[in-house]
Amino acid sequence: MKSNKLIKYKKITHNFFNKTGGTSTGIYKSLNCGIGSKDKKSSILKNIKFVTKKIGCKNDKLILMNQVHSSKIIEVKKSFKKKIIGDGLFTSKPGLALGILTADCAPILMYDKKLEFIGAAHAGWKGAYKGVALKLASYFVKKGSKKKNLIVVIGPCIKKNSYEVKSNFKRKFLLKNKKNFRFFTKKNEKIYFDLPNFIKFQLIEFGVKNIEIINKDTFKRGNNFFSARYSISKKYDDYGRNISIIMIK
Repeated sequence: MKSNKLIKYKKITHNFFNKTGGTSTGIYKSLNCGIGSKDKKSSILKNIKFVTKKIGCKNDKLILMNQVHSSKIIEVKKSFKKKIIGDGLFTSKPGLALGILTADCAPILMYDKKLEFIGAAHAGWKGAYKGVALKLASYFVKKGSKKKNLIVVIGPCIKKNSYEVKSNFKRKFLLKNKKNFRFFTKKNEKIYFDLPNFIKFQLIEFGVKNIEIINKDTFKRGNNFFSARYSISKKYDDYGRNISIIMIK
């Protein structure tokens, strides 16, 4: 799945992959790229080989993190042999593919159309609350980007109608900023949270205007994405991960 904004730029390539096209079976069927899942490692490696071929990079040039729901940004200048811990990636180096793994959280891809920098971030509610998207945008600015040249795409994630939360969750966000009330709705005595628009609002307040939200809800079965919430509702003991990738050619 491509972004309507990013697809216009020929010097980069990107993709938001769903469950289709892999070799995994059972609850991981079929394109599970979650190294940390309980799926067969051989299947995961074949799936990663499939996505790197689609993107056009070598397997060892795909950069993945041990994602911990933080706001830590890592600049990538070469492939890492050791596992890196964080939730945001930045590079100006061609041929290095930045990958984000999700299963309801939001994958965020970022591009400076003038300086040709790219970034990627993982934002569940904890990362969004800590401002991981803002930290990534700030890193671009620190490296010389102008906010007007940044393009941000918030990829497939759980959407408002599927994201039920508790009252203390809402309270936490309102204590951070009273304006956050707009991202909560109440229906049949249940509270729902709008994750992608919360992230978008943070970026707009920072000064980034060119933002796209991919309108695909990962919780909805018809969209064919891995979903942690759906798996938990079915009492599965694990779940697969979707992968989103961006690379400078």
